[in-house]
Amino acid sequence: MPKNPEAPPAKHVQKSYQHCMALARDHYENFPTASRLIRADLRPAVAAIYAFARTADDMADEGNEPADKRLKQLDAWETLLERCAQTEVDHPVFLALGDAIRRHDLPVACLHDLLTAFRMDVSIHAYASLDELLFYCRHSANPVGRLMLALHGVREPQALNASDAICTALQLINFWQDLSRDIPNGRCYLPDEWLADAGLSHRDLLQEETSEDLSIRLQPVLKHAVEYTSQLMRQGHVLPAFLPFRLRLQITATMRGGQAVLRKTSSIDPLHVRPKLGATAWLSIGPGALFDALLPSAPPAGAKTTTGGVSS
Repeated sequence: MPKNPEAPPAKHVQKSYQHCMALARDHYENFPTASRLIRADLRPAVAAIYAFARTADDMADEGNEPADKRLKQLDAWETLLERCAQTEVDHPVFLALGDAIRRHDLPVACLHDLLTAFRMDVSIHAYASLDELLFYCRHSANPVGRLMLALHGVREPQALNASDAICTALQLINFWQDLSRDIPNGRCYLPDEWLADAGLSHRDLLQEETSEDLSIRLQPVLKHAVEYTSQLMRQGHVLPAFLPFRLRLQITATMRGGQAVLRKTSSIDPLHVRPKLGATAWLSIGPGALFDALLPSAPPAGAKTTTGGVSS
């Protein structure tokens, strides 16, 4: 049974939450724990999820450890996950995470899915088909959205499906945005079945220098990638209607920001330049995001939504 979310955690668990909050604040990534749009009472649980995922991601991606040792580290991390969902584990991340799981009735399967994606990061650096790439996204990105919805008590199937579409789109946007970084590091997320239309494969991108000729040949592939991802983002357009206002505003801003990155990706050579949004671009996104949050798209008939109150 989930804990009463109103009851404060024990002091040693509070200390573990503080450890996770510090990890989230200190890391280079811009993570939602720092956002004022996340309810204050939920930020510790978000930090615990982040600390779990961030540490596992580091096991998979950083350092010079051989692949088999990284996989064993992830196996050990998963063992602690299984234990913490049932009882207290003497580890700061899992003390906090276990409390968050029980307190908010979090779907533990989503946390296992994240570990599946991290294992894939260890051994898979290119994808033959779109289906394979989407399988990765279902484990690397979609669980994050579902965990955030669970924290806010949103469990309607329509909301979960819309969240999956948005999270997969955001993961793909990150891939297209990071082409200039990933390819020199031996990773290619453009599936071979797309590259084949341009007479290319991932080996061409990973083995050759990213020349002007290669950039020209890749343009139709990138155009298709941007169009596919934009369409996927649109499939999630009903999600904001299911959300409390503060989370809704964060999601609408994220969706608008993702679309802006896609537009920028299509206007530059992402093999050589990383598209990113400056302060001016984010300021221009704000009014549209607020409009989307105040007047969200109507969900399917019969779907349960929030009242839209700004105090949520």
